[in-house]
Amino acid sequence: MVKSISTRYFNAVLAICLICTLFSACQEATKDTDKSEVVPNIVIIYADDLGYGDVGAYGAESLPTPHMDRLANGGVRFTNGYASSATCSPSRYALLTGRYPWRNDRAKILPGTAPLLIDTEEMTIPTMLKNKGYHTGIVGKWHLGLGTGSVDWNQRIAPGPNEVGFDYSYIMAATQDRVPTVYIENGNVVRLDSADPIEIDYQNNFPGQRTGKEDRESLRMNWHHGHNSSVVNGIPRIGYMKGGDSAKWVDENMADTFLVRAQQYIKRQADAPFFLYYALQQPHVPRTPHPRFIGSSGMGPRGDVIVEADWCIGQLIKTLESEGLMDNTLIILSSDNGPVLNDGYFDDAVEKLGDHTPAGGLRGGKYSLYEAGTRVPFVTYWKGTIEAKTSSAMISQIDLFSSLAALVDSELRGPDSQVLTDLLLGKRDQGREDLVLEATTRTAFRMGNWALIPPYPGRPVNTNVNIELGNSPDYQLFDLSSDLAQQENLAETQPEKLQEMIERFREIRGETGEVEALELK
Repeated sequence: MVKSISTRYFNAVLAICLICTLFSACQEATKDTDKSEVVPNIVIIYADDLGYGDVGAYGAESLPTPHMDRLANGGVRFTNGYASSATCSPSRYALLTGRYPWRNDRAKILPGTAPLLIDTEEMTIPTMLKNKGYHTGIVGKWHLGLGTGSVDWNQRIAPGPNEVGFDYSYIMAATQDRVPTVYIENGNVVRLDSADPIEIDYQNNFPGQRTGKEDRESLRMNWHHGHNSSVVNGIPRIGYMKGGDSAKWVDENMADTFLVRAQQYIKRQADAPFFLYYALQQPHVPRTPHPRFIGSSGMGPRGDVIVEADWCIGQLIKTLESEGLMDNTLIILSSDNGPVLNDGYFDDAVEKLGDHTPAGGLRGGKYSLYEAGTRVPFVTYWKGTIEAKTSSAMISQIDLFSSLAALVDSELRGPDSQVLTDLLLGKRDQGREDLVLEATTRTAFRMGNWALIPPYPGRPVNTNVNIELGNSPDYQLFDLSSDLAQQENLAETQPEKLQEMIERFREIRGETGEVEALELK
């Protein structure tokens, strides 16, 4: 009898253990299934003029960027990540559309009064994601044009971000150094007083309005070149502006203003998939750090605003953490083009640089066809999904469109965008084979480890900003595997490689019918 009871007890315990084991296995399987079917939030953090060497994880030793480093060291840090262009508007156009900017004749550095660069019928990342159930928002710098070419800044401004896929927008129209110096929320100028209407003109000043030329001695930030039109907050700008005093931004508060709007957006959308394009204004000129960041870098305003931008990124991460979203958010960090020091103002960027190298050992910078013009910090981070690694695979911001589309199971693709989803997620190391790069209407070419710059007329150095543009009467060919600084031109000693590069370059560019503009020999 005792033996029978013991046997039955043992069998019951065994059955319970088996059931628990099976239940636990089912739970784990469900977790795995749920994880694979997760629709992540997507946040693109896009810096403005941040160089390849401006981030600690990319070699900056004297400039503290702990929050950018956290993303770079905890995700995929790309060492061959590219903006499409060495200037801002073209890169932003390419990022959102997945299309080479040189395919659009209007994709140049835009004035503050330019019409919308993206056609409202053109597919964009936010439109694609909206079609998959995402709420979409942009906070920060826009610089892709507004309206149809004749904007009344005192009425709702359209078309703009809201007409090309964004459900919510809180932007500046162009850049911090261009008028209008106001914030625009969902098409409406913030805090505008109808009794003090805004007028904007990029050709002629308004009667009675003084400029940076007349008031040079009273400016709190003196201009070096180009920035000598209307004065706002003691800083001369590009373009002329009259009125709108109650709506004008306070430059030192700009980073905080955009950060708060980005945080508010995340909190509002925390319960459903969202896409946030957080377009920082730093370290573009004029560099106006909040007083609490002045002196934080020891490099003057340029270094200080990079520290400020890094802090903003840290605060954004804290918001994602507090909302319980870090495990379900893909963060992409990059920059619209390479670095520049003196870009129109005297602000000690050159004098206080010290041993810091914004280009990180690359040649050129903003406006340049050399590597530093377009090779930028490029990081993907997704806590618990992406494992930390460094990748030398070539990838462009143009590829974000198709890669994100594949991630959310959309069949849409950008015209020049490649599906590199597994590369973004750190699951493979195969990237692009080739890439056309652009700088102020000129184009260059990357293929494998090789870089080609065709002959271009014009000055080889932009003396205003002290950056080599890449112009030369002869072809330039570089093997980046052994000459990352592009010091040895191999065009004459590697004729077969040169010809191969030229032919492939022409093949890609020839699709637009614009090859003759390159004057290839």
